[in-house]
Amino acid sequence: MLVLFCILADSAQTGNTQPDYGDTLVEATTAEPSILIPMLAGDSISHEVAGLIFNGLVKYAPDLSLTGDLAQSWDIDGLTITFHLRHGVRWTDGVEFTAEDIMFGYKTIIDDKTPTAYKEDYLQVKKAEVVDKYTFRVTYEKPFASALSSWGSLTVLPKHLLEGQAITKNPLARNPTGLGPYKLKRWTPGQEVLLSSNHDYFEGRPYIDNYMFRVIPDQSTMFMELKAGGIDFMGLTPLQYKRQTDSEYFKENFNKYRYPVFSYTYLGFNLKHPIFKDKRVRQAIAHAIDKKELVSIVLLGLGNESTGPYVPNTWPYNPNVRRYEYSPQKAKELLTQVGWKDSDGDGVLDKDGRPLEFTILTSMGNNARVKAATIIQWRLKQIGIRVNIRTLEWSTFINEFIDKRRFEAVLLGWAIGMDADQYDIWHSSKTKEKEFNFISYANPNVDRLLDEGRHTFDMKRRKKAYYQIQEILAEDVPYVFLYVPDALPVVHKRFKGIAPSPIGIGYNLPKWYVPSEQQKNKLEP
Repeated sequence: MLVLFCILADSAQTGNTQPDYGDTLVEATTAEPSILIPMLAGDSISHEVAGLIFNGLVKYAPDLSLTGDLAQSWDIDGLTITFHLRHGVRWTDGVEFTAEDIMFGYKTIIDDKTPTAYKEDYLQVKKAEVVDKYTFRVTYEKPFASALSSWGSLTVLPKHLLEGQAITKNPLARNPTGLGPYKLKRWTPGQEVLLSSNHDYFEGRPYIDNYMFRVIPDQSTMFMELKAGGIDFMGLTPLQYKRQTDSEYFKENFNKYRYPVFSYTYLGFNLKHPIFKDKRVRQAIAHAIDKKELVSIVLLGLGNESTGPYVPNTWPYNPNVRRYEYSPQKAKELLTQVGWKDSDGDGVLDKDGRPLEFTILTSMGNNARVKAATIIQWRLKQIGIRVNIRTLEWSTFINEFIDKRRFEAVLLGWAIGMDADQYDIWHSSKTKEKEFNFISYANPNVDRLLDEGRHTFDMKRRKKAYYQIQEILAEDVPYVFLYVPDALPVVHKRFKGIAPSPIGIGYNLPKWYVPSEQQKNKLEP
């Protein structure tokens, strides 16, 4: 998918030492998981943790091609995919994995009773069948471009433990049995999630015995813990990356990495709120935000401006969409057209006795988003819009405000998949609770183009559809697309085997190791 990709590491890894088993990798996270069944989770930290516990049928290789995971191979015949499964793979309770578990996961995700935002891809299947113990076959009604890659995202579930039970109420949601390189050892709410290595993992026992996620809501505190040796792995802020890690101590003890990621940050509007129903208000706000300023101040140049739901230098990205240059004058003109004016001279526009005022919600602990919201607040004040900022703890933010549509505007980010299909975010049918079109965007042309893009294998047709979607979104402004940040992870140098690639650094985590003489955390696996 990627046309141009660059990875920068502050120091190269030698990786010549014979791998040893042992040690604990401690990663800091600003929020804890909400649930550990991936099909039920909408937040990135839940998927990160669960991704070490569960596997799909396929996965992305470092060169962005699809390779086997639980499936060792597959055949494609027209609209039919036949998966040939690995033999001898076992759940962490010792029971053998079979095609029945895939069928159970498939039936669970398409069940109307399963509250998931991910079922749409699997509703495209006309027929699913267990051919034998190690063979699973699916047939589609019509071409589906994401068919093969979608089976990398399916949560394969242990049928022997979940059959006949409500998945949302089962203890496995917080204490899962998986097939992956790690298994849950301990979850202390609000503090940490500790995983231990799966010695029977089908690709080989991971060298790192334990993986701990420490919940540290504040990134400054997180950085102090890094320097003090309390954590080994975190994502740096741009300020930390550029100015606070340039000492000899850091160069001797840590490796820093920088690479673009499939994600973007945006200001999203609740399109059912009276203020935002007229697109000219949204366009005015877009003109009032200086994206170059955000990239410069918030990211310190470690990222790019965003113009749509795809990141630059990828095949569906349309570089020629309408751009809203920073122009307070144009913003004021648009608001005047809608009837907003400062009738009482207090500096805030009003209409029908109501001030032009709204609140931006964002997540607690994410300094970049809070800083971006503060800059936007200042810029909008210049054109007569009063903006309030409220930060919320992550689970409260999602469960009580996003899911229940109790917001006016949000400043959030999407981590997007390798495939271009974004049906779940933009289609007008995906607005129910726990689904991803929580801003209630509806445009019949976008719906049509989303269907067109996903139901053809012709890359020219797909690209044309996604280019047109971006043009419509640029006109409608359901989001103000703000910026695409670079990933800035830092890892202690005692961890070897890290091999940066276009899909990041974590894809080969079971191969990371610490030479025995450098190991310091000797928790039992």
